[in-house]
Amino acid sequence: MIVYQAVKSEFQQHVECGEIDRIILAAFNKKLHKTTGKKEIDSWWHSLNFMANVINDRDIPDNAGIAIECQIPQTSKRIDFIISGSNENGQAFVVVIELKQWTTAELTNKDGIVKTALGTGLHETSHPSYQVWSYAAMLEDFSVPVREDKIILKPCAFLHNYEEDNVIRHDFYKEYLDKAPVFLKQDRLKLREFIKKYVKKGDNGEIMYRIDNGEIRPSKHLADALVSMIKGNPEFTLVDEQKVVYETAMFLSQTAKYKKNKQVMIVEGGPGTGKSVVAINLLVDITKKNY
Repeated sequence: MIVYQAVKSEFQQHVECGEIDRIILAAFNKKLHKTTGKKEIDSWWHSLNFMANVINDRDIPDNAGIAIECQIPQTSKRIDFIISGSNENGQAFVVVIELKQWTTAELTNKDGIVKTALGTGLHETSHPSYQVWSYAAMLEDFSVPVREDKIILKPCAFLHNYEEDNVIRHDFYKEYLDKAPVFLKQDRLKLREFIKKYVKKGDNGEIMYRIDNGEIRPSKHLADALVSMIKGNPEFTLVDEQKVVYETAMFLSQTAKYKKNKQVMIVEGGPGTGKSVVAINLLVDITKKNY
């Protein structure tokens, strides 16, 4: 499900006319049958103005596909911004961009997890590189056209209000930064070059149309993947709250092992939120560590 779909020239016109937030909200109401709050509407306005500036380059074709608020199949997660096209050899590429209005973050000792201001106070959440990489991995896992048509996904994150520091691009997160680079306030031109590297020819939105209307079928099933997981092979990608729950549980397991203190963690979630996937991953990884 894609809330807003256009080509670059049309998207830029909607931004320049000051209507992009209103147009997306109308599409949001129509396609998702619900509305959203002022905070998210304001985030569309601010972040998409930045993105319009980034792609304002004649080497990025006017008919490159633009998709905004693309819902990942079988989840409630949405990809903020996508630009699609092909390189000089005709290889189809989709650049997946996570947009953040963050200004600060704090390091944690949990893999792929940072602390930042969310709502009231500081909260743990997935690092932007991990988040956008996991979203791209989920889309690839569920979308038959992505797999069978060999569409290459290139994830990255754009924190357009964030000044360089020694947190968000700290070496502790290198594994995920290598998979999905982070571009900060001063990196607009670098993000532009990243996009231009993969999108040299436009597709009139055809690639994302194929993905949005294509067959949805997971490439892996829990029972089939269990043996492979026990052998140490990663089989399922954890997203957002799943990742936070998993890393917190691993931290508590380590505490229980070495400090000899019992730890209890209660996880709540409705059907399809990933409790079983998290539990199986924990079972395998805690066992491998001899906890």
